[in-house]
Order: sequence, then structure tokens, then C-alpha cells
Amino acid sequence: MEISPTLRISPLFCLTMALILVSPIPCYLADPDLLQDFCVGDVKASITINGFPCKPASEVTPDDFFFDGLSKEGNTSNRYGMSLTPGNVLSFPGLNTLGISMNRVDFAPGGLNPPHSHPRATESGVVIKGRLLVGFVTTGNVFHSKVLTAGQMFVVPKGLVHFQQNVGKGKALIFTAFNSHLPGAAILSTTLFGATPTIPNDVLTKAFQVEEDVVDEMKAKFST
Repeated sequence: MEISPTLRISPLFCLTMALILVSPIPCYLADPDLLQDFCVGDVKASITINGFPCKPASEVTPDDFFFDGLSKEGNTSNRYGMSLTPGNVLSFPGLNTLGISMNRVDFAPGGLNPPHSHPRATESGVVIKGRLLVGFVTTGNVFHSKVLTAGQMFVVPKGLVHFQQNVGKGKALIFTAFNSHLPGAAILSTTLFGATPTIPNDVLTKAFQVEEDVVDEMKAKFST
């Protein structure tokens, strides 16, 4: 039986399909796009799937879209001399699925936002008050840093270890923004020495090339 000429596949069609199959599929570097106007998060829901379920539209109020938590100065009376106030989906459910959040970070003189990373977001920030040393380390182990003053901005690429330290004589304040409604934070010191269950001592002694008593001392500092 002959194949109808109209059913024959041309070489050009085959080449086109091959190019489509091997072409890179676009990837998204932030939270997924919305499928509706908004999805105010039900943060008390027992089930979450890469985000929070939406509150029923009938239960949404104007207050779901406004948040005053970043207007209040934080208490910096702690070991780091720093206070972080999050404006993410957990404190501001209206951000759910919108791919954005903010933090307020207050610093006492000498205060430090210790080395940490955000696994799910790039961070940008602006200094509102004070004088801050801002730095991050690349995956090539290159350290980039600069002292910033009021009105100056910085950016830290997603996942890189970074910090901010108040190097001025008075208080300092920054606001930071993220391209995720819940960027997450892994603080190196508490992650390594304060994990539950604890990371085995022989792992840490080999990683840092120190004696076991040093590891025990560090765990005692960060396990509380």
C-alpha cells in the first residue's frame, strides 16, 4: 500500500522538531507565576505544596494586603547586636505566590548579621542609616565587599554566603528585598554547630582541622 504524499514527513520538519527537543527549556529564578490575581496564604493550613493554599476569596480582607511590621525598630540586645524583622509570607500572608518579600535589619554599634545564605532567593538591599560593611563570597572563593552609607544599595546573588556588619559609631538600618515569598536562611554557625541532631564531631574536626574540644566548645555556644 502506498503512503499518501500528504502524509510524508519532510526533512525540514524533522530538523525543526529535533531543534525544539534539544533546545534548552527556560528556567525561572523566582517563585512560580500566578494563575490568579492573588492567593492570600492560609498559613495555618495543615497541607502545603510549594507554598500555602489560598484563603477563600470571600474571607480575604484589605488587611491581607498591608503590613506594618517593618515600621518598628528591632531589639538588638543579643549576642550579634542585630535584629531582623521578616516581611515574608509567614508574617504577611498576602505575599503568598507573589515571588517577593522584604526584611528590616537593625544594628547596634558593632552589630553583625552573621555569615548566611538564602537558598531560594537573590537579595538586594538599601542602607537607610549608618555605615555598613557588606560582603559575600563566590563559589570560586572570591570575597567581594564594600562599606556602604545611607542611600547606597547592594545585591547578593542567590545562594551565596554573605554578611553585613555595622562599622559606624551609631546605629544602622537596612531594608532588604528578595525574589521569593520565603527565601529561607542558613546561618553558617548555627547550621553547623547547632543542628538537631548534631553533626558528628569527627566530621567537623576534619572539616575545620581543629581538635574535638574546639568543636565541643562551638556546639555549646550555638546549641542553645
